[in-house]
Amino acid sequence: MDCFSLTGNQPVLRAESLEVWRGGICLFSGLNFELHPGQVALVTGANGSGKTTLLRVLAGLTIPTAGAATWAGTVIQRVEGPDRSKVTYQGHLDGLKKDLTVEENLDFYRAFWNSHEPMDCLLEQLRLDGCRDRQIRYLSAGQRRRVALGCMRIKPAQLWLLDEPLTNLDRKGSLLVAGWLAQHAAAGGLAVVATHQREHLIQSASIEIEL
Repeated sequence: MDCFSLTGNQPVLRAESLEVWRGGICLFSGLNFELHPGQVALVTGANGSGKTTLLRVLAGLTIPTAGAATWAGTVIQRVEGPDRSKVTYQGHLDGLKKDLTVEENLDFYRAFWNSHEPMDCLLEQLRLDGCRDRQIRYLSAGQRRRVALGCMRIKPAQLWLLDEPLTNLDRKGSLLVAGWLAQHAAAGGLAVVATHQREHLIQSASIEIEL
């Protein structure tokens, strides 16, 4: 488990008067919140309310119409170097190589991030130890989602930005993600999670942002 240094009462992630318009429609405006080490935020709302857009703003991938998102006091789009590696974003796409096996995909991310995450333990948690040598293209949607989440878990990031992480997961998969969030927060990490399945994650949440 990664451990992150705490910063007292100072928020690490802050959204100040965020406003985003798309196609002449205001998705949200005047959005303010802050997250401290050890906190998890749930983002809920109807389809089209701007949940994915908010996560992309927090990841520095989308520029807000007004306001700013900051990470450790720096506007997120200007965060570079080691501080940028402290943020990971897991969107709707799995980001997996379909011609590689489960283990090869996980090994790639382990090498890329110079991670020491034990492979056998991770595969067991993901319930994928029995198909570690199977190509991604032959997996079910739920299995692919678990591999993608495993690749995300490998990165030693302090801030997790997760967009509908429970999609295609069964009850055991949902409990695993909830457990990872609790462990991440206990180690001083932060997370912002957009979800339609609030009931599975609400116990891990410090705040809820309804769009």
